[in-house]
Amino acid sequence: MQEFSRRNFIKVVGAGSAVALTGIGCAPHKTRGADKAHVVVVGGGSGGATAAKYLKKYSPELNVTLVEPNARYYTCYGSNWVLGGIVDMDFIEQTYGALESRHGVKVVQDRVTAVDADGRNVRLASGETLQYDKLVMSPGIDFRYDRTEGISEADAERIPHAWKAGDQTRILRQQLEDMPNGGTFVMVAPPNPFRCPPGPYERVSLIANYFKQEKPRSKIIILDQKDGFSKQGLFEEGWAQEYGDMIEWRPASDGGLVEEVDVRNMTAVTEAGFERVEADVMNFIPAQRANQIVHDAGLTNAEGWCPVRQDTFRSERDDNIYVLGDASVAGAMPKSGHSANTQGKMVAASISHELAGRDPVTPTAVNTCYSLVTPDYGISVAAVYQFEDGQMAGVEGAGGVSPTGASSRFREQEAQYTRGWYAGITADIWG
Repeated sequence: MQEFSRRNFIKVVGAGSAVALTGIGCAPHKTRGADKAHVVVVGGGSGGATAAKYLKKYSPELNVTLVEPNARYYTCYGSNWVLGGIVDMDFIEQTYGALESRHGVKVVQDRVTAVDADGRNVRLASGETLQYDKLVMSPGIDFRYDRTEGISEADAERIPHAWKAGDQTRILRQQLEDMPNGGTFVMVAPPNPFRCPPGPYERVSLIANYFKQEKPRSKIIILDQKDGFSKQGLFEEGWAQEYGDMIEWRPASDGGLVEEVDVRNMTAVTEAGFERVEADVMNFIPAQRANQIVHDAGLTNAEGWCPVRQDTFRSERDDNIYVLGDASVAGAMPKSGHSANTQGKMVAASISHELAGRDPVTPTAVNTCYSLVTPDYGISVAAVYQFEDGQMAGVEGAGGVSPTGASSRFREQEAQYTRGWYAGITADIWG
């Protein structure tokens, strides 16, 4: 992958919205039978909210219902800024009022308990049943605590994952504030595949930034369940420059593989020599899979994710169900908020075109992952994807990664782009 010049960086990232919509007619059009067609969208995160909004944009006559149990949604991207003390929780809070008042999406605050594919309906916790013509599932992830001995979901208040933003973010932030100067923060980073590949490493970066200011004698240890990670060279360059030896990363092959967690004693037991790594605060991010609701609906494969036809994100298990975002198998596209946003538009276009009797689109997509090493030190990776040989594949020579050895001014600009990206994508999804 090529490195960015500043000019190429702006060109690729700035083109993101256009690239993601290549081949999609954005002008509203009359959808055949739209006064009767009902699309139900499950999950109000980046993928589901985007799909609901853009279904109404592309086909205003459609009846679109978004089912989401929470009145407020907290973005996982941006939650590391909260943990680092840069912003408050309300900064990452999103609501659904604009989807209803501006775009005509019906928002139902409830939880889907079952999907009846044969009857084309979903059952809600309230007892209500919603009929659908097309169903869009964007339920996100669940955790696989069964992969590590000694710890379960019931322990998440003592040893938080904070990989679903909200209360877990608050818990971990409070623990960091209460930790003594000179204490040890231990992160257990998850195995692949998982939501937001650069996320754990941005997290330790911003926690280190907080420690540097408030608890400078503290230590961070990353026990990683793999031997490499996204933007590794860039992160390690930034860590050495900004934090010295505060952060220690241990790969799976060299003492990082955790086999057991002693919750009571806040200790991780590693495979290599059965070392016991003690923590004052521990952040255990479990292995992941698609949310339980898609398992119950029979939409997953043996690995716990949802196989889809990647040109439309239509489920391989049912022609009337689409699965997008973190729960889906999306070829080379990472499990990120930007990917989910792009896929939401792809799904909306696919359904809109099908109901209107129009030819399907040939998708091209983009993803950008920004990370902060400090509030004024940003790094990024971007890629363009196209559908070929049955899957979304990276376009050779397109996109790029931040250069190593860049000037402080360049890093400051990327930090500004990071904040601009957050403002732009949240407005696009929930605004």
